[in-house]
Amino acid sequence: MLRVSFTYIYYTIDPIGFIEELCENKDQPELQCNGKCHLKKVTESSKSSEEVPLQIIDFKNILLYQNTTLAIDFGKASLKEKGIFNYQNFYKHLHTNSSFHPPQV
Repeated sequence: MLRVSFTYIYYTIDPIGFIEELCENKDQPELQCNGKCHLKKVTESSKSSEEVPLQIIDFKNILLYQNTTLAIDFGKASLKEKGIFNYQNFYKHLHTNSSFHPPQV
């Protein structure tokens, strides 16, 4: 059952690769099966009790993600000419009339 699920996932994610690797009617494009021949064969084999050897899908060759890098050019002069951060001290002293003294023992 798990094999059927992975086969359908592969067909959904990469239908062109699925058709190129597993379609049995590639030489007859007028049938327009688009890999559904193999899906039907896998589904029927899971329903039957006898084991029919099917073509095993090599999941190592399936591209699940694409690693892209982003290059950003910040230039040379902007950081050294002026500072980015401007520090201002907004702290003001708290002036009160009463002074706290801890109790004496």
